[in-house]
Amino acid sequence: MLLISCPNCGSRDETEFHYGGQAHVPYPENPNELTDREWAEYLFYRDNTKGTFAERWLHSTGCRQWFNMLRDTVTYDIQAIYPMGTPRPDKAGTPTADTGTASTAADSTTTGTAAPSTSSTPSLSRTTAPEGATK
Repeated sequence: MLLISCPNCGSRDETEFHYGGQAHVPYPENPNELTDREWAEYLFYRDNTKGTFAERWLHSTGCRQWFNMLRDTVTYDIQAIYPMGTPRPDKAGTPTADTGTASTAADSTTTGTAAPSTSSTPSLSRTTAPEGATK
């Protein structure tokens, strides 16, 4: 059983997460210009790496945020966890030169680095009960 460290929630059991496949697969710039074979390769062809592999994960029962993980597929050793849209780090956890990050297009669903802003959300750490509240 894996203990995965969510960047937003901390360490949690792997049963709280869903695997999302290979990370850093860029969306085609002009998908309408692709042949059926090229589109099928984009949708279904992924690397099958033995060793260090960049993966996408979703904390489905927690914060519901996507993040990337660098994991050894042989030993299950988690080498790095990093936000979506950031470059893949090397084995030491240092970000490397861009080797294919997620699309930064406005309509992309793979962009973003953190949870949505909560600046307009009222604070949940209220110290006094609201007017009219009872115990």
